[in-house]
Amino acid sequence: MLNFRPLLFILGLFLSMLTAFMLIPLLLAMSNGEETVGSFMLSALLTGISASLCLHNGQSKTINLNIRDMFLLTSLTWLIVSLFAAMPFTLYHGIGYTDAFFETMSGITTTGSTVLSGLDTMDHSILIWRSLLQWLGGIGFIVMAVAILPFLNVGGMRLFRTESSDWSDKAVPRTQSMAKYLFLVYITLTSICCVAYHLAGMTWFQAVNHAMTTLSTGGYSTSDSSMAAFSNSAHWVGIVFMAAGGLPLLMFVHSIQQRDVRIWNDAQVKGFLFFLTIVSCSIGFWLWQTRDIALLDALRLSSFNVVSVVTTTGYGLTDYGAWGAFSNIAFLFLMFVGSCSGSTSGGIKIFRFQIAGAIMREQLKQQCHPNGIFRERYNNRIISEDIVRSLITFVLLFMMVIVALSVILVLTGLDPMTSFTGAITAVTNVGPGLGPIIGPVGNFSTLPDVAKWALALGMLLGRLEILTVAVLFHPSFWKY
Repeated sequence: MLNFRPLLFILGLFLSMLTAFMLIPLLLAMSNGEETVGSFMLSALLTGISASLCLHNGQSKTINLNIRDMFLLTSLTWLIVSLFAAMPFTLYHGIGYTDAFFETMSGITTTGSTVLSGLDTMDHSILIWRSLLQWLGGIGFIVMAVAILPFLNVGGMRLFRTESSDWSDKAVPRTQSMAKYLFLVYITLTSICCVAYHLAGMTWFQAVNHAMTTLSTGGYSTSDSSMAAFSNSAHWVGIVFMAAGGLPLLMFVHSIQQRDVRIWNDAQVKGFLFFLTIVSCSIGFWLWQTRDIALLDALRLSSFNVVSVVTTTGYGLTDYGAWGAFSNIAFLFLMFVGSCSGSTSGGIKIFRFQIAGAIMREQLKQQCHPNGIFRERYNNRIISEDIVRSLITFVLLFMMVIVALSVILVLTGLDPMTSFTGAITAVTNVGPGLGPIIGPVGNFSTLPDVAKWALALGMLLGRLEILTVAVLFHPSFWKY
């Protein structure tokens, strides 16, 4: 039986936190004398009232959540927070709610697709709100990926189950402690990134915004030109901290607590960094040989764009779709990859490709030695049958959602390239697609409203690893 009162209480806590963060752009708007003061004041008031009602009606002596409660809570939290967080946008200069919700869902899922333009002259309060949404979405997903998804065994993530992934009464203090340390590491890395951006030539306001959207692998910028508006040194800073955002944050916590460098011995970390290096260098040398670009610039352009797409950050630097057919195919594949589990990025994730490779090796051995017994391992853990089933289910649903979303977008009148890459970039939470409309130098503002709602749903599905939402549509979920 679903426990609706605890769910309501927890939703109230999230809305209370959202109300508190709305005060940051409100204070900024008041200090700058911006027109958005009323927008944020009304939004904070309505969100705060809703939070109070949820907390009052959801009070209970104990909060005991079962597995069905966790599935429903995860989906409801992201959806309801997005609905309220969109209010400042829709109250700002008459932006329609469709565009406001799209921008918010893109922000809070750290996708980075945008319908807004004129960012260079936009009110600072709106710009900081966009960045805050991505920053909050990033740490929110990390906690979910570390504490909840392994518990639910979503997409084979039981491999990463720790004592913090056990939602028993004894585990709650451990979970709270883990969340505190994750937040401290997250804010420390964000602060270091901010200082580095400032030293690379950004103003403090630009540095703060880009630090939040870099560590969260979100990709929102304060300029329509995105990262192309800043210095080459800022691009290298972005490369380093986007890659840091793609690493498991819990590994940083363990390394600091235990004073070792165990993070670099993790299979997915080594695979992730090796993959970035090989692909970035390969495309960089290809650019150097086929385009009139100096070697260092070619490596900078290729590294930035590869890291941006693989970590699903989605910053725009140059239109890599104009580099030729090889580039289009390469970046189309890179959109699927993603980085490490327990990071802020989306996509399929490196560990799933590694497990698929291990399963393939096991199958090949079995073909050669039919009577043999082979058990492949990943990070010294046996790859069990339930992990394999969960992974296969995840990948199949992942592809089915992309196909279904592509069909919906085509039916709205969009061309096949925009429809297909739009579906991919939404579900993988990358941000830009390919083509002249939604490519790295494009914008989603001209898409039909139906397409925007469909893409927003795709972003939510991709952020919550598909299965977390899909299980809600199975009849057995609602049977008592």
